[in-house]
Amino acid sequence: MNNNDYTIRMERKSDYSAVENLVRESFWNVYRPGCSEHYVIHVLRDDPAFVKELDFVMKKDDVLIGQNMFMKTVIEADDGRVIPVLTMGPICITPELKRQGYGKALLDYSLEKAAELGHGAVLFEGNIEFYGKSGFDYARRFGIRYHDLPDDADDSFFLCRELIPGYLEGITGVYQTPQGYYVDDSDVEAFDKDFPPKEMRKLPGQIF
Repeated sequence: MNNNDYTIRMERKSDYSAVENLVRESFWNVYRPGCSEHYVIHVLRDDPAFVKELDFVMKKDDVLIGQNMFMKTVIEADDGRVIPVLTMGPICITPELKRQGYGKALLDYSLEKAAELGHGAVLFEGNIEFYGKSGFDYARRFGIRYHDLPDDADDSFFLCRELIPGYLEGITGVYQTPQGYYVDDSDVEAFDKDFPPKEMRKLPGQIF
């Protein structure tokens, strides 16, 4: 990969179908048999918390290879304040180009644009081995807890990056996932019928 063989731009309505298919291909059988992420992105575009200015696609040789998007949400601070933050995703790269640097390039570009718009922090569920390379750390180190998670539960999936240095200084509290991420399985199943058939498989490492 080099910096001249891809472009990143904002998503257009004409991209919607191709993006949803890309997301489906990228997440299929990864976290669960089948996936719901393609339906999630479909409904999030109409959510009031959706940040249209931070909705990106990545193309290589004029072919769609990646996408990322952001949603507004909050931290409910222990002192009663409500702290605006962002969350991110789904984010993906087409399966055949994973682990070649495109994902990090898209992520870093997205975070840079979010910072330019004045957003203070991003909280996200992800793997520290990948996202740590782009400045994410465990959210617990910022004093932020994941909603509905017991105190003794593993929270290593819950990551945070300040976009404004010191934005979360002196804040402890609970992060709230935007409601738009919660979708009904029956709605996912109905939506998926518009896509080419794929085999749903139970595989090692899935978490649902």
